Amino acid sequence: MFAQGDNVAAKQLLADAYEQLGYQAESGPWRNFYLTGAAELRRGVQRLPTPNTASPDTIRAMPIEMFFDYLGVRLNADRAAGKNLNINLELSDTNTKYVIGLENAAIHYSVGKSLNNADASIVTTRAAFNEVMLGTTPMEKLIVDGTAKITGDPRKLAELVSCLDSFDLWFNIVTA
Repeated sequence: MFAQGDNVAAKQLLADAYEQLGYQAESGPWRNFYLTGAAELRRGVQRLPTPNTASPDTIRAMPIEMFFDYLGVRLNADRAAGKNLNINLELSDTNTKYVIGLENAAIHYSVGKSLNNADASIVTTRAAFNEVMLGTTPMEKLIVDGTAKITGDPRKLAELVSCLDSFDLWFNIVTA
């Protein structure tokens, strides 16, 4: 498949082999992998409607620390490579402070801390922060309407947001 991805006969032969492996697999997940690979080789990747797992309701229900972990999963390491930034975040509705950092293509955070030399410091509510990080509301709008206050370099938050990815649920398993 990798040498001649458009070879129809090879695709059909590999699909037949995957189908037989799937029929013989004792493990349910492996059976599904093989049969899904066979279906992909025969019909391509079927793009069906999917629910949005990062809905505002889901994000609101997450503890903030879990939300930071979620942002770490969405981080595109190639876009984040070489970037180094620290942002103080104060959530005014819960009276909690955090330091969010981007370093070595990874997001990290500290609870109950703030840095004197942070690139930017943000004071806002949790709901407003969620909207900015999900890309539904620009930080500038929140600053204008008084929901957020930022000191330091406001471009640093935009830089962090620009490193986040949105994932396509439907992806190739066998073909490139």
